[in-house]
Amino acid sequence: MDRFTKKQKKELKSILISLVIFVVLMIVEHLVLPSAGLSDGPESAPPQPVLIAGIIVDILYLVPYFIVGKDVLRKCLIGIKNRQLFDESFLMTLATIGAFGCGEFGEAVAVMLFYQVGEFFQEYAVGKSRGSIADLMSMAPDFANREAEDGSVEVIDPDDIEVGDILVIKPGEKVPTDGVVIEGSSLVNTSALTGESLPRLVSKGEQVISGCINGDTLLRIRAEKEFDDCTVSQILELVEDASSRKSVTENFITRFAHYYTPAVVIAAVILAFVPPLISGHFAAEFGEWVLRACTFLVISCPCALVISVPLAFFGGIGAASSKGVLVKGSNYLELLAGLDTVVSDKTGTLTEGRFRVAMVEAAEGYDTDAIIRYAAAAETGSTHPIAAAITEACEKPVAQSKIKDVRNTAGKGITAKAGRDTIAVGNRNFFDEEGIELPELAADVIGTNCYVAKNGKYIGTIIVADMPKKGAEEAIREMLKEGVRSVIMLTGDSEKVASAVASGLGITDYRAELLPQDKVRVVEELLNGLREKTGAGEKADKKRGRLAFIGDGINDAPVLSVSDVGIAMGSLGSDAAIEAADVVIMDDDLGKIPAVMRIARKTLGISKQNIVFALLVKFSCLILGALGIANMWAAVFADVGVAVICILNSMRMLNRQK
Repeated sequence: MDRFTKKQKKELKSILISLVIFVVLMIVEHLVLPSAGLSDGPESAPPQPVLIAGIIVDILYLVPYFIVGKDVLRKCLIGIKNRQLFDESFLMTLATIGAFGCGEFGEAVAVMLFYQVGEFFQEYAVGKSRGSIADLMSMAPDFANREAEDGSVEVIDPDDIEVGDILVIKPGEKVPTDGVVIEGSSLVNTSALTGESLPRLVSKGEQVISGCINGDTLLRIRAEKEFDDCTVSQILELVEDASSRKSVTENFITRFAHYYTPAVVIAAVILAFVPPLISGHFAAEFGEWVLRACTFLVISCPCALVISVPLAFFGGIGAASSKGVLVKGSNYLELLAGLDTVVSDKTGTLTEGRFRVAMVEAAEGYDTDAIIRYAAAAETGSTHPIAAAITEACEKPVAQSKIKDVRNTAGKGITAKAGRDTIAVGNRNFFDEEGIELPELAADVIGTNCYVAKNGKYIGTIIVADMPKKGAEEAIREMLKEGVRSVIMLTGDSEKVASAVASGLGITDYRAELLPQDKVRVVEELLNGLREKTGAGEKADKKRGRLAFIGDGINDAPVLSVSDVGIAMGSLGSDAAIEAADVVIMDDDLGKIPAVMRIARKTLGISKQNIVFALLVKFSCLILGALGIANMWAAVFADVGVAVICILNSMRMLNRQK
């Protein structure tokens, strides 16, 4: 019972009480009273006490009816008051009252009872489908420890955090807002944000994101944002708004129910009155046709469609969020199922976005470790990305005390004394000016060449490049397997660099040397090309031919907004990514895109299965009900049974979260 909410427990109690009373009354009506002479046949009237007992049983049927159906009756009255008649509560009320009027007391209670069983099951399914999103919502901190100037610590509400506050994060506590570590070093768990189980090490000077859970060491951080502006708040707002953006399929169901419900009510009224009027035996046949009309109304209840289709999409969004992917609405989930073209930025998306040493070529008499060590000695203290890559690659750096006389020539190179040796690191122009002769490189590696000289003599070359992301090639291959017809790379880099990166990742189409406005133009041209292939105007929206753009969400914001689906990569803590993109990948894992495409297609498939199955069964049973072949019990299956089957089908999306 712990898995049920307080409201669900109350509803379940009402259902069980009503079910027990209903079963007892059914036993009395169909087993006890007939044996007492109530059904001795038309020739002999039943004894008066038995007749009175039968009337009492009929009246007692109202007890379980009102216990289990009070909420339905209340919603029906509210709908009538607000002039919004045509919903399932109105249909159930009208059908059951009609059944009572025809003397079918047991059937009337059964319809209401099993309808509420279906409603309870559906509410439980919706609650369960919220599981992963509820987990995501739980990353919001409940409190924050703020350090005062005198060193004391007070517990405050996260909403009271101000920029510049010093916050103390104890082991096991959530980081309440985005900030910078000013003291301590610890492993933080980012799984609620990124879906990754491996913790991340943070130390002094590094940023931490709200919602992360601190490891086993105390951290002191300086708040950089107020709680309303921090990453976790924006993510929670994004998730809360996701359900308001309906897919085409959900909008179809909403429009369908809007016209369908009043249509079946009118059809039921016609069914109750027109056939007995035509037959000429209105008084004799009216009761039978009213019962058929009530059966017709029960069958027609659209709850199987109204609930199961949104439930499938909600489950899909939940499955994606459990993998660290935030989809801003079920409409974007539906678009992901039909991607034709994926366009991607290069730097920071397909590549790491930072330089690394790709290769070292040493002159005779030197090894690669020595070349890196000499170059790192000269580059120590430089903030240039290339210098950072070289110093990062050095395992045994020269002591800082031995380095002096550093001379930097902007855009060309740097010289420094390391002990007794003079080291020079720079490009070809720098070495030409220094009069140092350079050999032709044997290596064919695309990147930036950093030549190294010792005491005026060339000793080696370090090739620094922006390396492809780990798993990028496999992710692109998976996208193509999932039905994407083409993956296109856009970059502002040179043709030579773009060609090398595209070739290494298995990308056959790319555009190089683009300015930001050029990227927008290229994407618009690709979109127009897709529309011409799939149709024109609004018709194109109903066909396959969708384009997704993958970028960092900051520099690529205009392109993200132009594309059908904007996907922000590597955007942990990026406000612009959350604002501009339709889908936010909370870490750098490109492999999550094909995974979400699979989730999207599964979601769309389940919703279509529900629509086809529900409509097929309902229309078949509607015809049988109108002909008098289907009784109230068949109507209960056509309503509650179909709803339960569709809900169970939708709940298969929950398995995608595991």
